[in-house]
Amino acid sequence: MPDTTINPAEAEHFGRLAADWWDPNGSSAMLHRLNPVRLKYLRERIDLHFGADERDRRPLAGRRVADVGCGAGLLAEPLARLGAEVTGVDAAEENIEAARVHALGQGLEIDYRVGGVEALTGPYDLATSMEVVEHVADVPLFLDGLAAALAPDGMLVMSTPNRTSMSRLLLVRAAEAIGRIPAGTHDWSKFLTPEELRTELERVGLEVTDVTGLGWSPARGLRLTRDTSLNYLLTAVRRA
Repeated sequence: MPDTTINPAEAEHFGRLAADWWDPNGSSAMLHRLNPVRLKYLRERIDLHFGADERDRRPLAGRRVADVGCGAGLLAEPLARLGAEVTGVDAAEENIEAARVHALGQGLEIDYRVGGVEALTGPYDLATSMEVVEHVADVPLFLDGLAAALAPDGMLVMSTPNRTSMSRLLLVRAAEAIGRIPAGTHDWSKFLTPEELRTELERVGLEVTDVTGLGWSPARGLRLTRDTSLNYLLTAVRRA
C-alpha cells in the first residue's frame, strides 16, 4: 500500500509541537484534558468487548494494540500500562522521537514507528486513532488500513470532531482565537459526522457498536455525553 494517507503539511504542523507535547500547560494542554475522558471510555469498551474485570489493572495483557497518530505517546503509554504490547505510529518524526524519549524515562517498552497507517503490521486486537482521521490525506484509504490491521473480533476506537455549527464556533474559532488549540490545527470542512464515519467503516467491513459524545461545559469541563454535536468517540469491531 503506498504511503498516501499522510498529509505532509499536517505532519509538519504537529511535528512543531513535539517538544511541548508532554507539558500539561503547553500547546497540547487540551489533549491532556481530553486524555482522562478518552481513557474512561476506552476502559469501558475494553472491559465490555474483551470480558475483562473492571478491577483488573492489566486487562490488555497478552494483547496487541496499535495507536495510530500517537503523537508523543499520551495514549500509548496508558495502553502499555494496561498490559498491552503497543505499537505507536505517527507521521511526524519529531513526535516519535519525543515519544521514545518519554517512554524510556517511564520504563515502558513501546514500538514507536514513523509513518502512517501503512506502517502497521497486524493483526491487532485493538486499534485506537484519536483526533486523527480529520487530518489524513485520504480518509477511505486510511480506514481501509485500520480495518485491515485488525484481528478477527478486533476492536477499533476513534474520536473526531463532528462537522456542526457548534464545532466550528468552539473548536475552530473560539479555541484557536484564545490559544486553547494551536492556530491552524483544524480545517472544519474535513470534520466527519458520525453518520459519514459509520458509512465509511461499514464499507470496510466493520460494525459500529457505539457512538458517544464528547462534550464540554463551563461547569463540568470535558465529559462523556449523549450529545455528539461537538466531538464524539466511536467503537467498531471486525466480526470473526
